[in-house]
Amino acid sequence: MSGGFKSSRQSISEDAEFFSKDEYFDHVVYRELARMERDGPRRELLERLSEMEDKHYRFWSGYAEAAQVRGLRLRLFFILLLRKLMGIVFVIKLLERHESEVVARYRRVLERLDGDLREKVEEFLRDEEVHEKSLMSQLDEPVLKYIGFVALGLSDSIIEITGVHAGFLGVTASTLVAGVAGLIVGFAASISMGVAAYLKAKSELRHTPISSGLVTGLAYMVSTVLLAFPYFLTHDMITAFAASVSLAVCLATLFTYYVAVVQDLGFKREALENTALLMGTAIATYLFGEALGSAFGIRGAIR
Repeated sequence: MSGGFKSSRQSISEDAEFFSKDEYFDHVVYRELARMERDGPRRELLERLSEMEDKHYRFWSGYAEAAQVRGLRLRLFFILLLRKLMGIVFVIKLLERHESEVVARYRRVLERLDGDLREKVEEFLRDEEVHEKSLMSQLDEPVLKYIGFVALGLSDSIIEITGVHAGFLGVTASTLVAGVAGLIVGFAASISMGVAAYLKAKSELRHTPISSGLVTGLAYMVSTVLLAFPYFLTHDMITAFAASVSLAVCLATLFTYYVAVVQDLGFKREALENTALLMGTAIATYLFGEALGSAFGIRGAIR
């Protein structure tokens, strides 16, 4: 083979070791994801991705002094767990975010290559930048068609139910009353949101109206139950409210991260904005509840 690395033998080993480990891990991940996949076309795409990464691994392992790859079991378990919880598109998009580091390193290595070896690495770079992304873009999940409706149900529920609970801080000292009130408001609002989503989908002609309504209403109700749960575990209003708000922030942050990954969006700004809206609503409704409780003489009277 003509041409080769112009850098030191140590640099060759370091770069080759990095690529061999990275490509082997991706190969194993795609292989295991393919084994889990029941959809035929998606399974074939994942198998092709696995074969591509295996080809890269075999090439780089020939240049690495320590080509053996260790410590993959825990990482692989985590990736496969995310596949079950979040879906295939989320996992693939998450893996894709790491590819920018790999592509950048490929470009740096290319500057030190010439001849046949340079051509081979350029081929791998095209695989990473073009072919792999092309295959990934063909992956699809039905749930992603309704992600906007899930967001609608979750975001509205988190803001509204947190507001209800905050307002009741100034009206009652009973966690049971506050929890039940949140469930009642949430149940009614979930039906209202579901009907609104149904009508919206029906007018747009892009989604199945019944599925859109059910997804929105269900997302709203699930969030409502989670946020009300702490009120049935303690008799202290402040503790229950703090736990409910913490759950709301975690729920909003997790969903924001999910959307950011699958839609290739920024995460930090959206997460901070959602948290600020949530806390602003809680403060405003708490003050409003305090004012009403004082004005009507019912502050702490409902037990």
